[in-house]
Amino acid sequence: MNQYETVFIATPVLSEPQVKEAVKKFRDIITDNGGEMIHEEEWGMKKLAYPIQKKSTGFYHLFEFKAAPAFIDKLETEFRRDEKVIRFLTVKLDKYAAEYSQKRRNLLKDKAVKEE
Repeated sequence: MNQYETVFIATPVLSEPQVKEAVKKFRDIITDNGGEMIHEEEWGMKKLAYPIQKKSTGFYHLFEFKAAPAFIDKLETEFRRDEKVIRFLTVKLDKYAAEYSQKRRNLLKDKAVKEE
């Protein structure tokens, strides 16, 4: 199983519950097909660098997970079929990117502990 990172942008016309529903749908697709969720981040609504489908903002969400290489095609097909998703990108993390990602997660945890 390889480690992957997927960022997707949901359309800004959705309400908060609809965005959470879309995120849950993709999380379930990953876990139901033998994937293992490592980390998940909600980046919220951000301005796009350029308009996509005549929209200038979108809800960003990041998944970091382990899955079989054959599963990625299925996941990306689901992203393409969903009208709520306006853009997505999946990358395979090599060992250096995985180490960096682990350090980044640890820093986020440390920040959360300090804020409490």
